[in-house]
Amino acid sequence: MHTFLVVVQVLVAVSLIGLVLIQHGKGADAGAAFGSGASGTVFGSRGAANFLSRLTAGLAFVFFVSSLALAYWVGGRGAAPTSVTDSIPVEAAPAAPATSVVPGDEAKPAESTPAPAEAPKVPE
Repeated sequence: MHTFLVVVQVLVAVSLIGLVLIQHGKGADAGAAFGSGASGTVFGSRGAANFLSRLTAGLAFVFFVSSLALAYWVGGRGAAPTSVTDSIPVEAAPAAPATSVVPGDEAKPAESTPAPAEAPKVPE
């Protein structure tokens, strides 16, 4: 079903592009009034514009419906959306550093570290 909808979408899009390029602009009607031969066409002087604009509107409707169907088909299935942060595993926090950081004295040991013993005095 998905492949069928994609094929319909592409064919309708290409057809819409072709129909829009074939149609004349608003300024082309002035040329028909001065005998440019538009009245001798298959649809008449105004028939082609009516036919092409109705065909364009119909194809645009099919394009919108197929777009909605594709959006429903692709996004309509599955579980409810989750946050990206929910998928990150929670690990244990790293251990606290052994030294305390005091502004200006980064090398000061933590208070839990025992002080070094004094060296024995040597008589002189």
